[in-house]
Amino acid sequence: MNPNLILLTLCQGLFFTNNVTFIAINGLVGLSMAPLGWMATLPVMGYVVGGALSTGLVAKSQSRWGRKVSFQLGLVVALFSALLAAYAAWSHNFWLLVAATVIAGYYSANGQLYRFAAAELAADGFKEKAVSLVLAGGLIGAIVGPNLASRTRTLYEVPFLGAYMALGIVAILAMVCMAFIRFPAVPAKKPGDSVGRPLSEIMRQPVFIVAAAAAALSYGVMNLLMAATPLAMQVCGFSFDDAALVLEWHVIGMFAPGFFTGHLIKKFGTLQIMAVGVLINFVCIAIALSGVELHQFLISLFLLGLGWNFLFTGSTTLAMKAWTPAEKDRGQAAINFFVFATMAVTSFASGALVTTQGWTWLNIGSLLPVALTGAALVWMVVKQKNVPATTA
Repeated sequence: MNPNLILLTLCQGLFFTNNVTFIAINGLVGLSMAPLGWMATLPVMGYVVGGALSTGLVAKSQSRWGRKVSFQLGLVVALFSALLAAYAAWSHNFWLLVAATVIAGYYSANGQLYRFAAAELAADGFKEKAVSLVLAGGLIGAIVGPNLASRTRTLYEVPFLGAYMALGIVAILAMVCMAFIRFPAVPAKKPGDSVGRPLSEIMRQPVFIVAAAAAALSYGVMNLLMAATPLAMQVCGFSFDDAALVLEWHVIGMFAPGFFTGHLIKKFGTLQIMAVGVLINFVCIAIALSGVELHQFLISLFLLGLGWNFLFTGSTTLAMKAWTPAEKDRGQAAINFFVFATMAVTSFASGALVTTQGWTWLNIGSLLPVALTGAALVWMVVKQKNVPATTA
């Protein structure tokens, strides 16, 4: 861990503080202001829709100005959107809150690239572990996010106004950390330099297809269940503090394994660790379907985070085999677009399903994307067996 990776890990932690706080409060604030109950998670959906819409813009800014300038621009947007969300809560304006979260999606599209930037800050033999360890920085979000939401929700007369304002301070802290990171210089482009393959050709590779599918579906399942948890627990009579505790352990499950996932990938292989992630997701759903006591919510959401970590870290490692340095901005933007598009669908479906069909059917529905992820891994294994090792 060099100083640049340590600072990027802190930025990752602050990024997920923003994410976890948004997940913890946006559905509840949305429910209190939405014209109809099924619209409750539209502010959560707005965050990921904004991320999907921003992937192309972020890719262009990264290519033109480099990592640091693009990341700082994302943090400026994070500060502005947090203050706008605070005003929306204060003025009880539901659609302004949705707009604020859509704008915040630009920050999310930037933050999703921290994991790829980690590999560029590390030596060749340390790239898998660098990705895993920077993702582990999300533990900061696991601890700070739910507690920030819980401690600031009654800071002012308007519920959660203080939480949105606190996220502005989080963005400023991240700006300070980012200012001291030294990223590799953007190489000057010369006439005749290779621009790499077309995006369509990159996306046709089995390694890209599986990496994109695993990243998108793992995030989709995680988002589907996580976004609905505060609403489901409220219906079951649990307090917000109980929901914050469950989300805290969920995010610990997401990021605590980051201290050893990279080592496991190097020892056992990327696809093997991703397969374990699929199995853990199945166990998570089984526990969620077994009942609605506090310990069942907590254990299932912890396992949900653990399964996501194995799948998402593995998919990130796998994806880096799909492009050359000249192609990385396009390839990473495409991966993140699929992630955000899937999250947008699941964010909307989460609120609609949990408020109309209930927690049980929401979990039953999540079995399909988990099964599709497993099928993608099996397909990749079959493809590898049928391709010579020199071209696999």
